[in-house]
Amino acid sequence: MWIKMDFALAILLLACLQSFVAPDLQGDALYALRASLNASADQLTEWNPYQVNPCTWPKVSCDNNKVVSVSLSSMGFTGFLTPKIAVLQTLRILSLQDNKITGGIPKELENLTSLTMLNLENNRLTGGIPSSLGNLKNLQFLYLNQNNLSGSIPDSLSSIQSLINIQLGSNNLTGQIPASLFRVSQYNFTGNQLNCGTKFTHTCASDTSGSPHKSMVGTIVGILFGIVGLILIGSVMLFMWKGKHKGYRRDVFVDVAGEVDRRIAFGQLKRFSWRELQLATDNFSEKNVLGQGGFGKVYKGILADNTKIAVKRLTDYESPGGDAAFQREVEMISVAVHRNLLRLIGFCTTPTERLLVYPFMQNLSVASCLRELKPGDPVLDWATRKRIALGTARGLEYLHEHCNPKIIHRDVKAANVLLDEDFEAVVGDFGLAKLVDVRKTNVTTQVRGTMGHIAPEYLSTGKSSERTDVFGYGIMLLELVTGQRAIDFSRLEEEDDVLLLDHVKKLQRERRLDAIVDKNLKYNFEIVEVEMMIQVALLCTQPCSDERPAMSEVVRMLEGEGLAERWEVWQHVEVTRREEYERLQRRFDWGEDSLYNQDAIELSGGR
Repeated sequence: MWIKMDFALAILLLACLQSFVAPDLQGDALYALRASLNASADQLTEWNPYQVNPCTWPKVSCDNNKVVSVSLSSMGFTGFLTPKIAVLQTLRILSLQDNKITGGIPKELENLTSLTMLNLENNRLTGGIPSSLGNLKNLQFLYLNQNNLSGSIPDSLSSIQSLINIQLGSNNLTGQIPASLFRVSQYNFTGNQLNCGTKFTHTCASDTSGSPHKSMVGTIVGILFGIVGLILIGSVMLFMWKGKHKGYRRDVFVDVAGEVDRRIAFGQLKRFSWRELQLATDNFSEKNVLGQGGFGKVYKGILADNTKIAVKRLTDYESPGGDAAFQREVEMISVAVHRNLLRLIGFCTTPTERLLVYPFMQNLSVASCLRELKPGDPVLDWATRKRIALGTARGLEYLHEHCNPKIIHRDVKAANVLLDEDFEAVVGDFGLAKLVDVRKTNVTTQVRGTMGHIAPEYLSTGKSSERTDVFGYGIMLLELVTGQRAIDFSRLEEEDDVLLLDHVKKLQRERRLDAIVDKNLKYNFEIVEVEMMIQVALLCTQPCSDERPAMSEVVRMLEGEGLAERWEVWQHVEVTRREEYERLQRRFDWGEDSLYNQDAIELSGGR
């Protein structure tokens, strides 16, 4: 009898033990995840290693006592992603986006065979994309954009037949994009150094809408039937002709040109209601104004889910095309995705209002950090200023050279370069000049910008190009070095140089570099690096637009390549130009009053 009872008890104990094995393993894996992510003492406190069933924990969802979802977005985690998470073989959704997670993507994630969504976007992940992810046969959504991933895109991802959205933009990926990934419904590879391959070059340059691409044979057969097919082939031929004559490079950067499919353009955007933004900004209260510029006021807001936002309320907007025309222009801006460009969250339109919604930048603008310091506020150190200079240059380079069609900012200045929580440069307001002016009826475009930052040819003709942005960028570099405004009338008391550019050129000629640098730095800088940044700034602000470098050249110069050669040429041209100016001055014997600030007039155009 005792033997029977012991056997029955053993069976009962074994059944109980088996019922807790899965939750215990799951709990251990999740607690290991909490530890690896460097969760603080007040984060995920309910994730208790002694409470073995994790289905009662926050941020965790279960089905039949098995973990199917873990969502830990925007929690500020700074650790790494532990391979132990691979124990959760029933996991369908893993969302860790918008943190500061470092390290690599564990190859062990291949064991998460039930996974349908892996979202690791906007972290600091490094290393390559593991080829083992190709074993996730149920994966539908793969978001790895806005990290520091390098290497090539594994061919194994092409074997995931269930994949419908792959986002790999804004990394450091290189090599060729697997051709079959262009058949995924939605994709984004922008902000990398990727090669699409010759067979799919036209597809990469012109279509990231995500429409599945048929084989060439099937396309040709379809074209042979009917007028619609003839129109299609005509469109393709026109694009290829343009590409040939515009000299597209072999290494084509994936981006969107012209009209885009709504799925890619609005996949990440939200259409806000007027009431929603009205409540978020306390009825657009003046106390919530973050700034005001040529395009309207910007308001700080807080959404119902406590998300902080910045709402730009556009003014001077002419809209004969109405809501649809505005949406098309918003699409063009929204597909420019780069780590140094301000991301558009959404928009709002009414019969009389146009609003754009962006993430709130905790450290506001470069201008505010330079010139609106309050007691106790940290000073932008020299290392941060160098990083801001390079990040801004990379953002502008992307707008000019990797967007199709290119986007010209037209108001580059320290006030339009924002700083995230890590003081990384984020260029804002790009595309707004086109957005506001695109339907103007005047032959010449309305000049938009800020005096002291506007290139002379733009001021005099109203015609802008990417080189007008280069001029504004050069002035912004001088703002970074000096901490001063582009125009400062207080200098009239000591000298004639109201313009910062003239002031710096004068001190540079006199070799008084110490007098140029922002006093708030208290000599904590490398004078050689200061001299190099000033040289780049002066090259960018040459009066003749053709003599200014492209932003890609600026990036290389800031990284230490090619500056010395260009600077030597500039010095020769500058000396010749100044000698000619002085010769004309002596020839006509103009008085001092007539020559008042002639150099400034030459550089900035008529007022």
